[in-house]
Amino acid sequence: MHKYFITGFSGFVGRNFVKYLEDSKLLSSVMGIDIANPEINPKDYDYVSIKFSKSDLKDREKICKLIYDFKPDYIVHLASYSSVAGSWKSPNSSFQNNVNIFVNLMEAILLSGIRCRILSVGSSEVYGKVKVNELPLRECNRLNPSSPFGVARMTQEMLSKLYCEVYNLDIVITRSFNHIGPGQNDNFAISSFAKQLVEVKKNGHKDFIKTGDVYVVRDFIDVRDVVRAYNKLLHNGKKGEIYNVCSGCGVSLQNAIQMMCEILDVQIMIKEDMKLIRPKDNPVIVGSNEKMKTELNWINEYTLEKSLSDVLNYYINYN
Repeated sequence: MHKYFITGFSGFVGRNFVKYLEDSKLLSSVMGIDIANPEINPKDYDYVSIKFSKSDLKDREKICKLIYDFKPDYIVHLASYSSVAGSWKSPNSSFQNNVNIFVNLMEAILLSGIRCRILSVGSSEVYGKVKVNELPLRECNRLNPSSPFGVARMTQEMLSKLYCEVYNLDIVITRSFNHIGPGQNDNFAISSFAKQLVEVKKNGHKDFIKTGDVYVVRDFIDVRDVVRAYNKLLHNGKKGEIYNVCSGCGVSLQNAIQMMCEILDVQIMIKEDMKLIRPKDNPVIVGSNEKMKTELNWINEYTLEKSLSDVLNYYINYN
């Protein structure tokens, strides 16, 4: 039985990771920590034993004790302040809840004396604004973050390398691209659009949705593919290596909205809300997942159409 210590346990990826373990019938013991209580019920799981501690990663002493007592085989570091737009409004919070908590976690691991594999989950935002001829983005591409969040994530990545090289911690690093899937918070673009479109379909009181810049192109990957990739990396990734976790395909937000409109059979107008426009944004982010494919025999299984349909169905059945 493998033991997983998961930070950011109550979030979108955390609950999907546990669901993956359960659905795969992988006998596992999980210790989850988060500043928010999880929505899952441990009694619903037959193959996964779940413990939870409401804890803040800024409390290094408490985290050290939790790690020492649990003695994990794997640590999945999901906890983060993950809003790019929010990082412009509060860059201090973005650094405290990305860089500082990561340092605290690494120091807690060192203090505990526990040897385990660590997955340092990062972001494609470290690539920043790139030229078309640089696409698709590979792990060897230069980094040019264009938001406080991107800078914080780049710093976490550099620290991961440092702790791996200096202290010999067994760390694998990801650059994870835009996640989507049923149950994601509607603060994120695709989930927000889906929720608004379903409201139009159900109620018909309006014929428009509010958006930010819909001409940006993103590489969307289903969260169910993401958690499979993370488990692969925990078991088979190379120490100190960086891996893109992405679909390898780009789509504009405008085209994603059109695809959802066709699924729902609705016609709408798009109203750009200046409050949703970022001070500086990356026009195109599309990654290469060749490294994951060749080294780990992983491939994304969910098409964008399937992911969008499942997100829409989540809101259709919501409440």
